[in-house]
Amino acid sequence: MDHHYIDAAPGVCLWAEERGSADAPPLLLIMGAQASGLGWPDDLVDALAAHHQVIRYDHRDTGRSTWAFDQQPYAITDLAEDAITVLDGLGIDRAHVVGMSLGGMLTQLLIADHPDRLLSATLIGTSALSTSPYVKPDGTHVPPEELPGIAPHVLEIWSRPAEERGPEGELDARVAHWRALAGEQLPFDAESARELERRIIEHTGHHASSTAHARADTSGMLRTEELARTDVPTLVISAPAEPVFPPPHPQHLAQVIRGARTVEIPGMGHALPREVLAPLTAAILEHTGAVDASGAPDRAAGR
Repeated sequence: MDHHYIDAAPGVCLWAEERGSADAPPLLLIMGAQASGLGWPDDLVDALAAHHQVIRYDHRDTGRSTWAFDQQPYAITDLAEDAITVLDGLGIDRAHVVGMSLGGMLTQLLIADHPDRLLSATLIGTSALSTSPYVKPDGTHVPPEELPGIAPHVLEIWSRPAEERGPEGELDARVAHWRALAGEQLPFDAESARELERRIIEHTGHHASSTAHARADTSGMLRTEELARTDVPTLVISAPAEPVFPPPHPQHLAQVIRGARTVEIPGMGHALPREVLAPLTAAILEHTGAVDASGAPDRAAGR
């Protein structure tokens, strides 16, 4: 396991971690808004690292990366460019990319703007950066803005003002947040969620929660035409218990991104509990070509 600090802009450094063989095909993990790279569970990272050189990193204003939004505000599109900066800093020309939530939107920006840097893309818990309508099975066209929205109980949590709660109060709030995001089809393991967030706080060095990504400029993110003509092989994970971007958002993504396909992970919401890690790992590894449909290593898969 190797840790790095990579310069992304004057006065801005990004923390990154590599696991797995440096000779294996690279795979970059991009987490969601306000989320450290440690939000990717170690069990998932290790399972992917058995076949890939896996990189996860902290966005600006998360984890050990620079927290300086108030002094150096940025746009969401800048966060996508940070992903390319991480690859450049590690000397990686092309990588498989897996993005969750906001990370899925950043991955779409990479599909559109940097297709030459991607070996494949996997999108989890996100919505399409496209104005193309969703076409229902009966042929009805649904504008993207009319697709199901974020669940009210999640919106209520997100609307609460940021406040100082102290370390244990902050942990309580983060666990409650994960409970809301996890959906209602799988049992919620509060202790595992608390332990993950305790590790993230220790990794970060403080328990403050940033609001930077919620305040970042969201203009210029649509990539309708670019996604419709891409050649980047794209997998969309469909999560039936998703409370943020529920079905048919995954199906819409698969329609507007040329050649994309969906795989459903039973019981999955907008979180990564242990119950979804094995099927999610299998879906990603089959998509990257690291294993075949039976789960056996694909000896022909190359970098």
